[in-house]
Amino acid sequence: MRTILIAIGALTALTGSAFAAEPAKMVETKMGKVLGTEKGMVLYTFDKDTKGKSNCDTDCLKKWPAFHAGAKAKAEGEWSLVKAADGKEMWAYEGKPLYTYVEDKKAGEANGDGVGGVWHVAK
Repeated sequence: MRTILIAIGALTALTGSAFAAEPAKMVETKMGKVLGTEKGMVLYTFDKDTKGKSNCDTDCLKKWPAFHAGAKAKAEGEWSLVKAADGKEMWAYEGKPLYTYVEDKKAGEANGDGVGGVWHVAK
């Protein structure tokens, strides 16, 4: 009986890690639902990025902070990790690096959409 309980516990632990939570969630904005952080801050993509590579330099990151990944983050499915200009890992969705915008002060604000014609809410 003890062996069965240990086996069930191990299987549960393995299954739980296989279904890790996604790093972002859908957030309601004036433009409909878009990707956002756990705190509801809207995420953006940058047209000058290439698939799997951030082209937002350190000055750019001051206005468009990278959506940094935690130390134990692992790429899975549409979610991948890329290096930001600050040297830290950041999340990318379908190969597109993700950022927040300093002018968004509260959850659901999307003030960065369309800035410079190159910043867009992530959908």
